[in-house]
Amino acid sequence: MIDINYELYKVFYHVASTLNFSEASKRLFISQSAVSQSIKTLERKLDQTLFIRSTKKVQLTPEGEILMRHIEPAMNLIHKGETQLLDAASTGGQIRIGASDTICRYFLIPYLERFHKAFPGAHIKVINQTSMKCAQLLQNGLVDLIVVNYPNNHLGASASAVRIKKFRDVFIAGNTFSELKGQTLSFAQLLRYPILMLDKNSTTNEFLHQVFQQHQLDLVPEIELTSNDLLIDLARIGLGIAFVPDYCISAKGDEIFQIQTKEELPERELAIAYNEHIPLSRASMEFLSYFQNSSR
Repeated sequence: MIDINYELYKVFYHVASTLNFSEASKRLFISQSAVSQSIKTLERKLDQTLFIRSTKKVQLTPEGEILMRHIEPAMNLIHKGETQLLDAASTGGQIRIGASDTICRYFLIPYLERFHKAFPGAHIKVINQTSMKCAQLLQNGLVDLIVVNYPNNHLGASASAVRIKKFRDVFIAGNTFSELKGQTLSFAQLLRYPILMLDKNSTTNEFLHQVFQQHQLDLVPEIELTSNDLLIDLARIGLGIAFVPDYCISAKGDEIFQIQTKEELPERELAIAYNEHIPLSRASMEFLSYFQNSSR
């Protein structure tokens, strides 16, 4: 049996799950050089090359993939043990939630406040990522729960989702486009104006492109960003027509208005999801119950 320090496998797990030495160093709170040295030590002890490194990307070798298939379940079991110990303590446990900035700000905050009041000693960690990336975090066991846009093609087979809120996306503009107030535009007519939307790393971007493709239209946005609030601000100053969820604009004042469309945009939902292969902590189960016991 090879005597290998657990910390080396821990470093390997984070590099393998992110395929990024810099990101792994941030998660481990150690330097990137320390990460590189740990991987070299592990490769030397195992007498195997685990990663293919290039200037552009990092890839697992076939041997690295075999090791990851064994290390990932082990890390999940360790996390389960840590979670159970925390649950047994008087602090009330811990909970890791993934959600986008928009979902956090306009939907999740009241639930977080309710949970904090009920369990003031519980540890709450909120990781802000797009719905697409949140699905990856859940698959890799890096969060307990995610609140995401639904449908979400990036949710893996192990993800179980509870749909919790219906919403519609809308097109909005500022007073620069005041001539469009009261008008109903087709999708084809909308393309005559600069379109502002979330970037390609979002389910919203995928959704709108699919909608336009269904109408045989090629959508080429003028600006793609990572923030709905910033899209609203840019629409307000006249840079274009923004595509955002309707629940973001209820309190934005009269400087922006909604543009009606001839074609109806499909309704979407918010969903809370968890990984069925990873046991939930008591705190996570309590938070999940807020949505299971409420109607949409």
